[in-house]
Amino acid sequence: MEAKQVSLTINGIPVTVPADTTVLEAARSIGVKIPSLCYLKGVNEIGACRICVVEVKGAKSLVASCVYPVSEGMEVLTNTEKVRKSRRLTLELILSNHRMDCLTCSRSGQCELQQLAAEFGIDAVRYASDGLRPQIEDSAVHLVRDNSKCILCRRCVSVCRKHQEVGVIGPNDRGFDTHIGCAFDRDLSEVDCVNCGQCIVACPTGALQEKDNTAEVWAALSDPTKHVVVGPAPSIRVTLGECFGMPVGANVGGKMVTALRRLGFDKVFDVDTAADFTIMEEGTEFLQRLQNGGTLPMITSCSPGWVHYCEQHHPDLLPNLSTCKSPQQMFGSLVKTYYAEKMGIDPKNIFVVSVMPCTAKKYEVQREEMRQDGWLPVDVSLTTRELGKMITHAGLLFDHLPDDEFDELLGVSSGAATIFGVTGGVMEAALRTVVEKLTDGEMKPLEFHEVRGMDGIKEAAYELPGKTVRVCVASGLHNARRVLDGVRSGELHYDFIEIMGCPGGCINGGGQPLQHADVRNWVDLRALRAKALYDQDAGQKYRKSHENPVVQQVYQEYLGEPGGEKAHHILHTHYIAQKRYRTE
Repeated sequence: MEAKQVSLTINGIPVTVPADTTVLEAARSIGVKIPSLCYLKGVNEIGACRICVVEVKGAKSLVASCVYPVSEGMEVLTNTEKVRKSRRLTLELILSNHRMDCLTCSRSGQCELQQLAAEFGIDAVRYASDGLRPQIEDSAVHLVRDNSKCILCRRCVSVCRKHQEVGVIGPNDRGFDTHIGCAFDRDLSEVDCVNCGQCIVACPTGALQEKDNTAEVWAALSDPTKHVVVGPAPSIRVTLGECFGMPVGANVGGKMVTALRRLGFDKVFDVDTAADFTIMEEGTEFLQRLQNGGTLPMITSCSPGWVHYCEQHHPDLLPNLSTCKSPQQMFGSLVKTYYAEKMGIDPKNIFVVSVMPCTAKKYEVQREEMRQDGWLPVDVSLTTRELGKMITHAGLLFDHLPDDEFDELLGVSSGAATIFGVTGGVMEAALRTVVEKLTDGEMKPLEFHEVRGMDGIKEAAYELPGKTVRVCVASGLHNARRVLDGVRSGELHYDFIEIMGCPGGCINGGGQPLQHADVRNWVDLRALRAKALYDQDAGQKYRKSHENPVVQQVYQEYLGEPGGEKAHHILHTHYIAQKRYRTE
């Protein structure tokens, strides 16, 4: 049934919109921008900051447009003297409790508060406090929090609770003492944080940032005793360009490779190649479980934020997790075994750098469960933003760089690996191989559209010889919990489940380029980034992981068969139940 429409005027301009529209959205539909700060569509809609206030005829006071619904005959004014004075005063009061070291802040130039101050022409702060000092909390492996730059917008709190389920942060104390922190002001490392970094990309200021590991990489690149190898994740090639003002979804894979070479890396490989190995191992594991009465449903283990959440909140389901390492860890393991042996280099002299869309990867690289023969597979995991920062610091004009290609030894991949970066991609990649094996090469179709799209939970069933395979895809830990609760209760029945920790998958990871709320509220970033990956997949020479000639060669020369003893030793791991923090 078509939604009821209402008519109103905004600044004297007639507008007709659905009845459930807010004033903020209605204004946007006719090209009127109402400034906002705490508002993040679908995440934080609480009308707390009061920057978005407008006049509504008949209302006793100014109203917050981000939460105020339209009504028939409403008359709205968005730019009166009263509105401008209120917004400016509110902004000055916010700035009065904000440490303004803008020149050296990690968000300088990308800070929403800084931009608003410029838009309102605030060149001096009447109520500035000179006594503010840094309030640093850096106990976690993946981020640094500085509450002296926090504006109490609660966007981080909302995304942690609503999308990621864990809810480990919130407002503590009251009045002027209010601050964002963990219960009882515990350090972040002491609570159930899963390191996803969604709070970082939600934050409008420099209060939250990833822990910067670029200095370690620069040091390794300057060390003549180190052989430094780098590998970017599938989604990086369609997001890195945003760091340099390029359109959302621009595929900059060739420029990215050139930039990595000019930064000084000895080898530029592709984590997409490792993703193909992940499918070979994970697909084999699933078939073995399916055919031999193994633990089902099998659940993917590519997302370290999800794995960490499972270890803390659902340890009873650890037997359901695939034992495969993530593509990042498989990449490092292959570099320090197969590549090291082939090149005659001691693994201890190889320094492996990954470029990931995910701050949880910083946690994953330190996991002792990944240690093998005395070394960890990956030495440093950088976010997309950190790579962008290195490229800028090196003076490289990214958009002017020519295209280059990965080093072939571990730099050839399939379209199946490319789509790992989007929710449903791991499932589709696995199905392309599993279904073909179960049908003896008579696989139809090549693409599995049922598991595509940005819905938080997707389901499908496929009729295969002697078996109906039921699959589910979930992204965001809130949706993961809904699925797992259904599996536990017996209401949901699946054979194979893909779970990604971040909503939309890696394309929306906590390490991806920052985007202003003005973009995030009105542009579907996830859909544009996902389309770029699917477009690349469609143009790939190889579309299925088992067709990758590098994968075939490495198994033939070195690993043996998928799921075999050597492959299992190098490419698999185990996961452990972890103690949860309790307040009682």
